Amino acid sequence: MNIEYTVNIWKEGNQYIAHAMPLDVVSSGLSPDDAKNALNEAVHLFLETIQEMGTLEEVLNECGYEIRENEWVSPPWIAIERHSMAIGI
Repeated sequence: MNIEYTVNIWKEGNQYIAHAMPLDVVSSGLSPDDAKNALNEAVHLFLETIQEMGTLEEVLNECGYEIRENEWVSPPWIAIERHSMAIGI
């Protein structure tokens, strides 16, 4: 089974944070590659665990995935945007 997911990476302090959307799994590392590798391991364990629990289909449906022709298809992305907000201090 193949499950696609989008990964966002950003830096917080000395750590890089990797977020697997839409599964909402997050990991970190000292480099972008470390964060991605840790994230891939976390996603693998997450999917393996929910499959063992018998809730894989329920969780993936809740995350917006659909089964088409016996394959899981990730939800379509409409936009990924960066916003800012000015505040007075």
